[in-house]
Amino acid sequence: MPKKLIQRFMPKPETLRDHKYLRMFGTLLHKPNLWALNRKSAPGAFAVGLFVAWVPMPFQMVLAAGLAILFNVNLPVAVALVWITNPLTMPIMFYAAYIVGTKILGHKAQAFHFEATWTWIEASISTIGSPFLVGCIALGIVSAIAGFVVIKSMWRYSILFKWQQRKADK
Repeated sequence: MPKKLIQRFMPKPETLRDHKYLRMFGTLLHKPNLWALNRKSAPGAFAVGLFVAWVPMPFQMVLAAGLAILFNVNLPVAVALVWITNPLTMPIMFYAAYIVGTKILGHKAQAFHFEATWTWIEASISTIGSPFLVGCIALGIVSAIAGFVVIKSMWRYSILFKWQQRKADK
């Protein structure tokens, strides 16, 4: 079940190989396990994708692709999962990261008004930067572990269910 569900939403390997930002990986994209969806590559891909979704940087897809290649996990799944962070979810996710970071560091959360300008970012990095980055790393790690465990468990359950079905059919 998880394999069919995941495959339904996965982009084609040719689409990712031809992507202008992913072409820089060249022949590294020809490893078969990067495109295989199996019990070893899928949970790792979820871990990579969910971790990178919390990394506050542009071009997260490139980072996810690089880590997928490094860890030899499913590249389309890892790249697709970074789109959890999108213009609609980003403010909520990054505010949550800031709050988690303040709790971890023992700081008091400061009220601030967000502005999408470079000047605001430079001025705010000294006050909210540390808690924000610590929160992003913490939530990235927690998301990666949770994604890995959930997908690994779903895969195992799916295999056990198929075995029981085969046994019952005999």
